Amino acid sequence: MAQGARYTSLAPTTLAAGWTLDRLTPTSRLFGANGLRTGPDGRIYIAQVTGSQISALDVDTGAVEAVSPKGGDIVGPDDVAFDSAGNIYATEYMDDRVSVLGTDGRVRVVGEDMPAVNGITVYQDRLFVNECRPGGRLMELPLGGGAPRVLADNLDMPNAMEVGPDGFLYYPAMATNDIWRIHPDGGEPQRVAGDLGVPDSVKFDDAGFIVSTQVHTGEVLRIDPRSGDREVLAKLQPGLDNCTFLDGRLFVSNFTGEITEVLGGGETRTTLPGGLNWPLDLTLDTDGTLYIADGPFFYALSPGGSPRTVGMLFSPGSPGFVRGVTTTGPGEFIVTTGNGTIARFRPAEFVSEVLAEGLDQPYGVAIALDGAVVAAEFGRGRVLAVRAGEIEVLATGLDKPVGVTFGSDGACLVSEAGAGRIVSVGGPRAETVVDGLDTPQGILARGGRLLIVDAGAKTLLDVDPGTGARTTIARDLPVGAPPGVTPKPLRGQPPFSGPQGPFAGIAAGPDGTLYVSADAEGSVLALRPER
Repeated sequence: MAQGARYTSLAPTTLAAGWTLDRLTPTSRLFGANGLRTGPDGRIYIAQVTGSQISALDVDTGAVEAVSPKGGDIVGPDDVAFDSAGNIYATEYMDDRVSVLGTDGRVRVVGEDMPAVNGITVYQDRLFVNECRPGGRLMELPLGGGAPRVLADNLDMPNAMEVGPDGFLYYPAMATNDIWRIHPDGGEPQRVAGDLGVPDSVKFDDAGFIVSTQVHTGEVLRIDPRSGDREVLAKLQPGLDNCTFLDGRLFVSNFTGEITEVLGGGETRTTLPGGLNWPLDLTLDTDGTLYIADGPFFYALSPGGSPRTVGMLFSPGSPGFVRGVTTTGPGEFIVTTGNGTIARFRPAEFVSEVLAEGLDQPYGVAIALDGAVVAAEFGRGRVLAVRAGEIEVLATGLDKPVGVTFGSDGACLVSEAGAGRIVSVGGPRAETVVDGLDTPQGILARGGRLLIVDAGAKTLLDVDPGTGARTTIARDLPVGAPPGVTPKPLRGQPPFSGPQGPFAGIAAGPDGTLYVSADAEGSVLALRPER
């Protein structure tokens, strides 16, 4: 199978003498997978929100091509559609707009000021979109310009939609767990099917039946639009997002980036393996299990195993979009989320407890010697301590604080990504501990040393805070943005998440192994000192 990759380095990773490197998870070929649409060239086009990318997949060869790459003019695409001329229309979910990538390679905006715009379809060269939010609208956008025509409003989180053989426009309502239809020229919406598994897409097979992915249950359903009768075509991992047909073959997408072909009789075949969206922060449990914060997913990785999902954005008790994480005991974690919260999370019990909310992009989190929860608030440039429901501000005026750790002396150390330094906070002002960095993110104090993942320089450093002596353990790590790419901001979209951004986290095992989030390629690295 031809590979293709979401990240290509200019140089291989090199290590200092006495170190080895292993990938504990395979690299990811996509930044997750959201909207799917079969293109006029016979390839499947895949929208990737977190990667700001649209890729085309040849299902027979496995070749993947980024047709609108990360750093391009289309930001956070969630769904795609084609007109008869082959132009690609994309909903930019986080930027509240719709853009078109013309066959000439140019991008232009065709619709703005549409909060959480998500589902999109073209019917007889008429463009329809909807807003996946409470009170969302379903609209027609004139291709020649002009104001949108609202067909329906006050909808309950509509999503990917399609016109059926009866000429009606069918759309799922995620919040009410059903599927509706409306005529493209307007009229009263009609409920078609209900009591589903949180449907997030509607497409039609050759027999005129609805095929719909269920994000919560992982089911792919075939529904008779006349009677509402249904059958389960396949049962997959929760997190399904969309589906499309290619020459009668059915393919579905998952938040993980996996593309699966549904073969019939409950059988499936992986067309494109899934992987990690980012990953973000890491923490190690006492039994050696590594836990991975990956935005919509929270994974456990046992020694020698593969990541298993222990939490998901739509699962019961989920704290939300998980970003920073540290363990506080077997099966219990403190997490920061893209929803602006700090929470205690016990995934095995499907329980989360909010410790602080209303924060502006909390990132790294650590536990102080006195048991306080300390987190970096990226958006407001602060470091916060939470004790018994009370929030204390330890530092202000920092430039994009990301990682947090505690030295053996109890000092709180913070990576200040915007200033390229590590600071000690808690006194009258932040004191510089390490400077001259590019974009430090994950940090870890261990054995009197400070380990720093510098995402901008793509290095892992070992620094003696006392003398300033530093050793570069690894260079050209697959972290941060691809070479030559400046990513556009991901503004997020409540209630799912606030602004999103990278966090190349680090954790360490008792044997000295260092674990690093290789967020550029979507893998977890283990760097081991030779014995």
